[in-house]
Amino acid sequence: MGQVSQLSRRGLLFGAATLATLPRSTWSQSADAVRWSAGTAPPASKVPPRATDCHFHTYDASYPTTPGAALTPPDASPDDYKALQRRIGTTRGVLVTPSTYGTDNSLQLASMKALGADNFRMVAVVAEDVSDAELKRLDALGARGVRFNLPFPGPLSVGSLEKLSPRLAALGWHCEINMRPQQLEAAQDMLLRLPSRIVIDHLGALPAEGVKSPSYAIIRRLLDKGNTWVKLSGAYLSSRSPFAESAAITAAYVRAAPERMVWGSDWPHPTRKAEDKPDDAELFDLMANAMPDQATLQRVLVDSPAELYGFPT
Repeated sequence: MGQVSQLSRRGLLFGAATLATLPRSTWSQSADAVRWSAGTAPPASKVPPRATDCHFHTYDASYPTTPGAALTPPDASPDDYKALQRRIGTTRGVLVTPSTYGTDNSLQLASMKALGADNFRMVAVVAEDVSDAELKRLDALGARGVRFNLPFPGPLSVGSLEKLSPRLAALGWHCEINMRPQQLEAAQDMLLRLPSRIVIDHLGALPAEGVKSPSYAIIRRLLDKGNTWVKLSGAYLSSRSPFAESAAITAAYVRAAPERMVWGSDWPHPTRKAEDKPDDAELFDLMANAMPDQATLQRVLVDSPAELYGFPT
């Protein structure tokens, strides 16, 4: 009997691990199954109403990719993302235009509309010389920031931050920054001068030294200034389950400035192959377990996103 149970368990685990690799037409309608995410269980943590996922993307092969795009993941649709919402328990979200599409924000705008614009916002990618009219158009449609995805070749550079930050500040937008540690070290004085809010992606992409690194010290300086936020996202990018290193970094940020932390899933985890996607419920619990109490979790998941992205309170 024990052998039969063990074989059955193996079958269930195999099915869960391989489901995300199957064509959409072969999928069941199980609320527990989410494309491009391992696992099927919900988070163990209590998820407050209006909880917000502040970083995810959609992909669609019918939209043209930018020449030389480093990442061209398979399709990940609004309906696929809705399945993640059902599993995790979030109801609000922030789409981020990925490097795949350059300055073409049309897919994320269409996805925001499909998901329900009242509960979604987006972070766009624009050219350095973007017109005021285009920024106002994007603002009216729900954009609240510009992403500077600087590890990848693209339309924006480190120098673009100083040029665009004053214009974004006038709109109440922020600069969302993804930098390599050496880029962060070289740009620290300039970042301290920026007039707009800054949002640091993916735990600051800290190197192996974690909170003992120069990068962490720089981000702490930015946090202490008062206009910098950190996305508690991408824990899987620098460590493997159970993500001990990322958990320590997350906890350190929360201790430093709990009022300026937000969380993001980074679904559909475009840098990971289909068979190597993280468990989004595990990533959510990693973040939640770093909170000293439920009130801080409420701040990170509901109140801070409302302040940063303009959701109704």
